[in-house]
This record gives sequence, structure tokens and C-alpha cells, in this order.
Amino acid sequence: MGKAPIKVLITGAAGQIGYALAPRVASGSMLGADQPVILHLLDIPPAAQSLDGVKMELIDSAFPLLHGVVATTDVDEATKDVDIAVMVGGFPRKAGMERKDVMSKNVSIYKSQASALEKNAKPGVKVLVVANPANTNALILKENAPSIPPENITCLTRLDHNRALGQVAERTGTPVSEVKNVIIWGNHSSSQYPDVAHGTVAGKPIKEAVADDAWLAGDFISTVQQRGAAIIKMRGMSSALSAASSACDHIRDWIKGTPSGTWVSMGVFSDGSYGAPKDVVFSFPVECKDGGWSIVQGLKIDDFAAGKLKATGDELVEEKALALECLAESSQ
Repeated sequence: MGKAPIKVLITGAAGQIGYALAPRVASGSMLGADQPVILHLLDIPPAAQSLDGVKMELIDSAFPLLHGVVATTDVDEATKDVDIAVMVGGFPRKAGMERKDVMSKNVSIYKSQASALEKNAKPGVKVLVVANPANTNALILKENAPSIPPENITCLTRLDHNRALGQVAERTGTPVSEVKNVIIWGNHSSSQYPDVAHGTVAGKPIKEAVADDAWLAGDFISTVQQRGAAIIKMRGMSSALSAASSACDHIRDWIKGTPSGTWVSMGVFSDGSYGAPKDVVFSFPVECKDGGWSIVQGLKIDDFAAGKLKATGDELVEEKALALECLAESSQ
């Protein structure tokens, strides 16, 4: 007997990231070459025709691991018995919109989808929030799905982690597989802190391999922080291929585990480690084993890093307050 299929929900599935992500899941990039999947694809009614087109292409691709596709605009149907939920759908900020307006739209979306997951998903569902503001959307989802364990709700900072790996690899002329243990601290925003103090290149400390402290403390950080905006400027559209790839990396390592001695960056519910604010979703270095994650402890944080962690933590506390204000207004 082969393995039973795993049901994977992708919200916003007719969009760019969803279109890039669905075939990667169907081909085994997320869960492995021996794991059948059933895809649950959700989008809003105006995207229904496009969503059906995505389903048609998935069927036409004849992926051996793909044991079924549910394409729907009904959130209850989409969330029914799912094992994994990748929350790509959200409301993007548009020209002239105030920050609170965007937050209010996303609070409404994630409150509704949290309720559907709470009601319909498998009890052990693992949730990855991709849509921005990812950390705070994940927090709102957690607040509105109390039966889902907090440790099962995460947000995507693996894209930033992979961007940092790529920058170091390119700078040192080394295959990216030789770069280990960078860290993304904090928010998936321009306040995040990409940290190489504990990383290595082919077993050698990154600082030694790069041999350019000014670049590491300056252009490296700003390049990783601003990479999303740079890609929008070049393509006229936001990151899709890299976001889909990193979402697969995030789920694969979470479920299958990280290699011994290697950590990755994940946005998880903060316990206050490293002085981060509690009760927000904060990106930490984590090790994964047996379907769980744990924050890597005992890393030395210098004054420069501590200042960066405080800045990104302060931003998340501010975002949380704004989101809770929007949540309270929506409940009136």
C-alpha cells in the first residue's frame, strides 16, 4: 500500500504565487517524491474562471503524485479535512491606501479563514501564512482559531532567509548549498534583521569568507530587506517563483526536519527568546524535528544585533495593536 494522500490548501491559488506553488506541491517539491497529494485551491469569486484554468493545467500536467484537485470559491469546501494550509491570499496595499485600511481588509480575511480552518481542517493542521503583513496575519489567524495549537501557525520568512543565503553565495562565489545558518530576525518587512554572525560558508565563518565587514553591515542587510521591492521594480510584479519555492522549503523542513547542525528561519509565536516581544509572531532561527520546531537557544547577540531586534520587535508590537484595533471594530 502506498502512502495516503495529504490534503494541501492553497488560498489565493489563481494568483501569481499560487500558480507557481501548485505545480511544485504536485510534483513533490514540498512533501517528497513518494508522497501523494490532493490540492485544495481557494480564491475569490471574481477569480473563479482563472482558478478553473489552473485546475485544468494541473490535470493536463499528469503529475503522478497528484491524486485530486478541488478548485472552489467556497471557504468551507476548501478547508475541509486539510492537513496543510498555505495562506497566500490577502489584500495588497494599493496606491493611496492608508496602512490601517490594508490591515482592516486583511483582519477581515484572516478572521474568516481562521474560523473556517477551526471548523473544517484536520485537528493537527499546519498553517503557513505567506500574504503580507505575514507575521500579523498569522497572529490574527491564531487569535481566531483557538483550537489550532499556536505552534502549528507560522509565517514565511524563509524567502528572506533564502535571499540572504543567495547574497552570501554570490558574494563568495560559492554554491548556495555551502552556505549555512544565516538568520532572519523579526518581521517580514524592511525592518527585519538578516544576521550572518553565526553562519558559515563551506565550514568557514561567513565574516571570514566574505572579508568585508562594511558590506555585511550595510549593502547586504539593505539588499535582503529591500529585495522584494527591487524585484517589483524589475519585473513589474512581486516575487512569485521565489516565494513559492521558499514556501515549499518551509513546509518540507518543518515536516521532514532540518539537517543536524543546521537551522532555518521561521516566523513563529514568540516566547520572548532573545528579548523579542512576547505574543507576536517573530522570525527566529529554528531547528525542526518530528513535525515540530524549536527556537535555537544560546546564540550570542551583540549590541548591533540587539538594536536591530528591538526595532523589528517594536514594529511588530505596533502592527499587533493596529490589527487588534481593527479586529475590535469588525466585531462591533
